[in-house]
Amino acid sequence: MPKITRFEIHATRPAQLIDFYTELLGWSFQKLEFMDYWIITTGSAEEAGMGGGLLPRRGGPPLEMQSVNSFICTVEVEGLDALVEKTLVLGGVIALPQMDIPGMGRVAYIKDSDGNLLGLLELEKPTI
Repeated sequence: MPKITRFEIHATRPAQLIDFYTELLGWSFQKLEFMDYWIITTGSAEEAGMGGGLLPRRGGPPLEMQSVNSFICTVEVEGLDALVEKTLVLGGVIALPQMDIPGMGRVAYIKDSDGNLLGLLELEKPTI
């Protein structure tokens, strides 16, 4: 069965989003020499998950109050409350406030400082 192996973020101002995701999630970015494209590393090769790319956006950012009408990536995080607050400090906004998902955890949807939507999911801790 095919699985998702990569994601891309489109940016009106790439340098601003590099700072945003580096500060918020600790991701690292490496620019390709031959084009305006940055490889995104989201963790070590031994960790589950995937990497991605960042490229200049053609056209303007997503419209405010536009309904969710595209693929959305969700990142598994620890400390959801703190990351939502940090999103605001870094110039992002809360698109959908935190909500509980019974049996799974809590999720919030944010928009980065360029209007891209991202899910943040904190899994429930198993009870013994």
